[in-house]
Amino acid sequence: MDVVRLLAIRDTPLSVDEVMTAVADQAAGGTTVFVGTVRDHDHGKPVGALAYSAHPSAERELRRVAEKVAADFPVTALAAVHRIGELRLGDIAVIVAVAAAHRDEAFAASRRLIDDLKREVPIWKHQVFSDGTTEWVGAGE
Repeated sequence: MDVVRLLAIRDTPLSVDEVMTAVADQAAGGTTVFVGTVRDHDHGKPVGALAYSAHPSAERELRRVAEKVAADFPVTALAAVHRIGELRLGDIAVIVAVAAAHRDEAFAASRRLIDDLKREVPIWKHQVFSDGTTEWVGAGE
């Protein structure tokens, strides 16, 4: 069975239950889940609106990142989903999950997966602050 169980970039709400189901594995002694949500501030400024957009290559790059993590760590399963489109405060923007035989491996692989996703997958965040100023944040930041 493939270790990379679920990868997606979607314009619909994300489900922690779906991701947990995807990485469920009886060989795993530990499963980590990271859920990134839209917060009400950034750089000390209140955020009024936020939208994510993705390059057409984003899913391919997400697969490359996930397969690299799966090759570098002894994991039994992993998943990553990212939302695009307009999000509200509190909405889930990204979920990554990793299952492994031991917790240390699950934590390390999960950290690498979210860090590499944020750094390498071409997904951009457009923030509109309450004062009317805007900021683009994206891959390679």
